[in-house]
Amino acid sequence: MALTGGLTFRPSIYIAIQRNRQEPDGRCFKFGELPPFGPITPPRLLKMLGDNRDLFMKGRRCESQSLGIGAFVYYRRVVENQRAAILGQIIKIAKTINAPAETIELLQRSQAENQFSKSLEMVKDAIPEGLRIQGHNPLTLLHDNLSSGLHARSDAECLEIAGAIRAVLAELAERIAAALKDEAELTKALSRLLNKKAEPKQGKQPS
Repeated sequence: MALTGGLTFRPSIYIAIQRNRQEPDGRCFKFGELPPFGPITPPRLLKMLGDNRDLFMKGRRCESQSLGIGAFVYYRRVVENQRAAILGQIIKIAKTINAPAETIELLQRSQAENQFSKSLEMVKDAIPEGLRIQGHNPLTLLHDNLSSGLHARSDAECLEIAGAIRAVLAELAERIAAALKDEAELTKALSRLLNKKAEPKQGKQPS
């Protein structure tokens, strides 16, 4: 029994069995499995990917089957489709930490830019420090590995790059979620303090 997004699923497998009554063995074929077999994908990554999670899972299955070109293509499409939404979350974090106005403006212009490569190139120096992975801008890492295409690469090379792309996306999702959670907790704490301050003081009743 698996718990995902607050819902409980009972895994099911559909099997056809062919038995030979004259022999001690037979044949068994698995038609389908729900949820599909494969490595567990972090819930925070799926949340960050929004409506593109199904595309990502197709890429994940390709990667698990060593289909490098297929995984690369699916992951590239996911990043292209989800770019604006990811930048929107980064803008929210930048505003929260009071990033310079020019940085926020640059992030907003990048979000509005339709050209994928140009958009990510614009923000190479504009990502908050807390979202960087070992000092590197995760969007720049994705851009550098996705923009060169796959025509000159072997399937094995695409598979290696696809795995790296997935790892960067997963780490970025964790860092974004942590930053937004910290902000939510801070907002809640400030609200409590402000409400406490606004409460009327109870004075002593005259005897």
